[in-house]
Amino acid sequence: MTTPSSLPTGQIVFDPRGDVTAATLTPAPRLATLEGARVGVLDNSKWNASKLLRQTVRLLEAEAAPGAINRYTKDSFSRVARAELLDRIAAANDVVITAIGD
Repeated sequence: MTTPSSLPTGQIVFDPRGDVTAATLTPAPRLATLEGARVGVLDNSKWNASKLLRQTVRLLEAEAAPGAINRYTKDSFSRVARAELLDRIAAANDVVITAIGD
């Protein structure tokens, strides 16, 4: 809930940030190396993100020797990826990369 505060001039200012409550999550363990790893690449269907991901995959293939590169594309950049797609990606990959590029 935002709480108004008064300035010395008498003006009232509202803090737009509000209060955020969230459960603490433990990050997934990091891989020591990408060599032999199954790497998922989630393209959000925006041109610049796709361009960034293509270059990243080229570098990974040249430098990290992943076991597999599995590519996926969201239906639309403006929508959350479908749960079925996220489940499929999680089951088939050791690590996943995505990008936002505009």
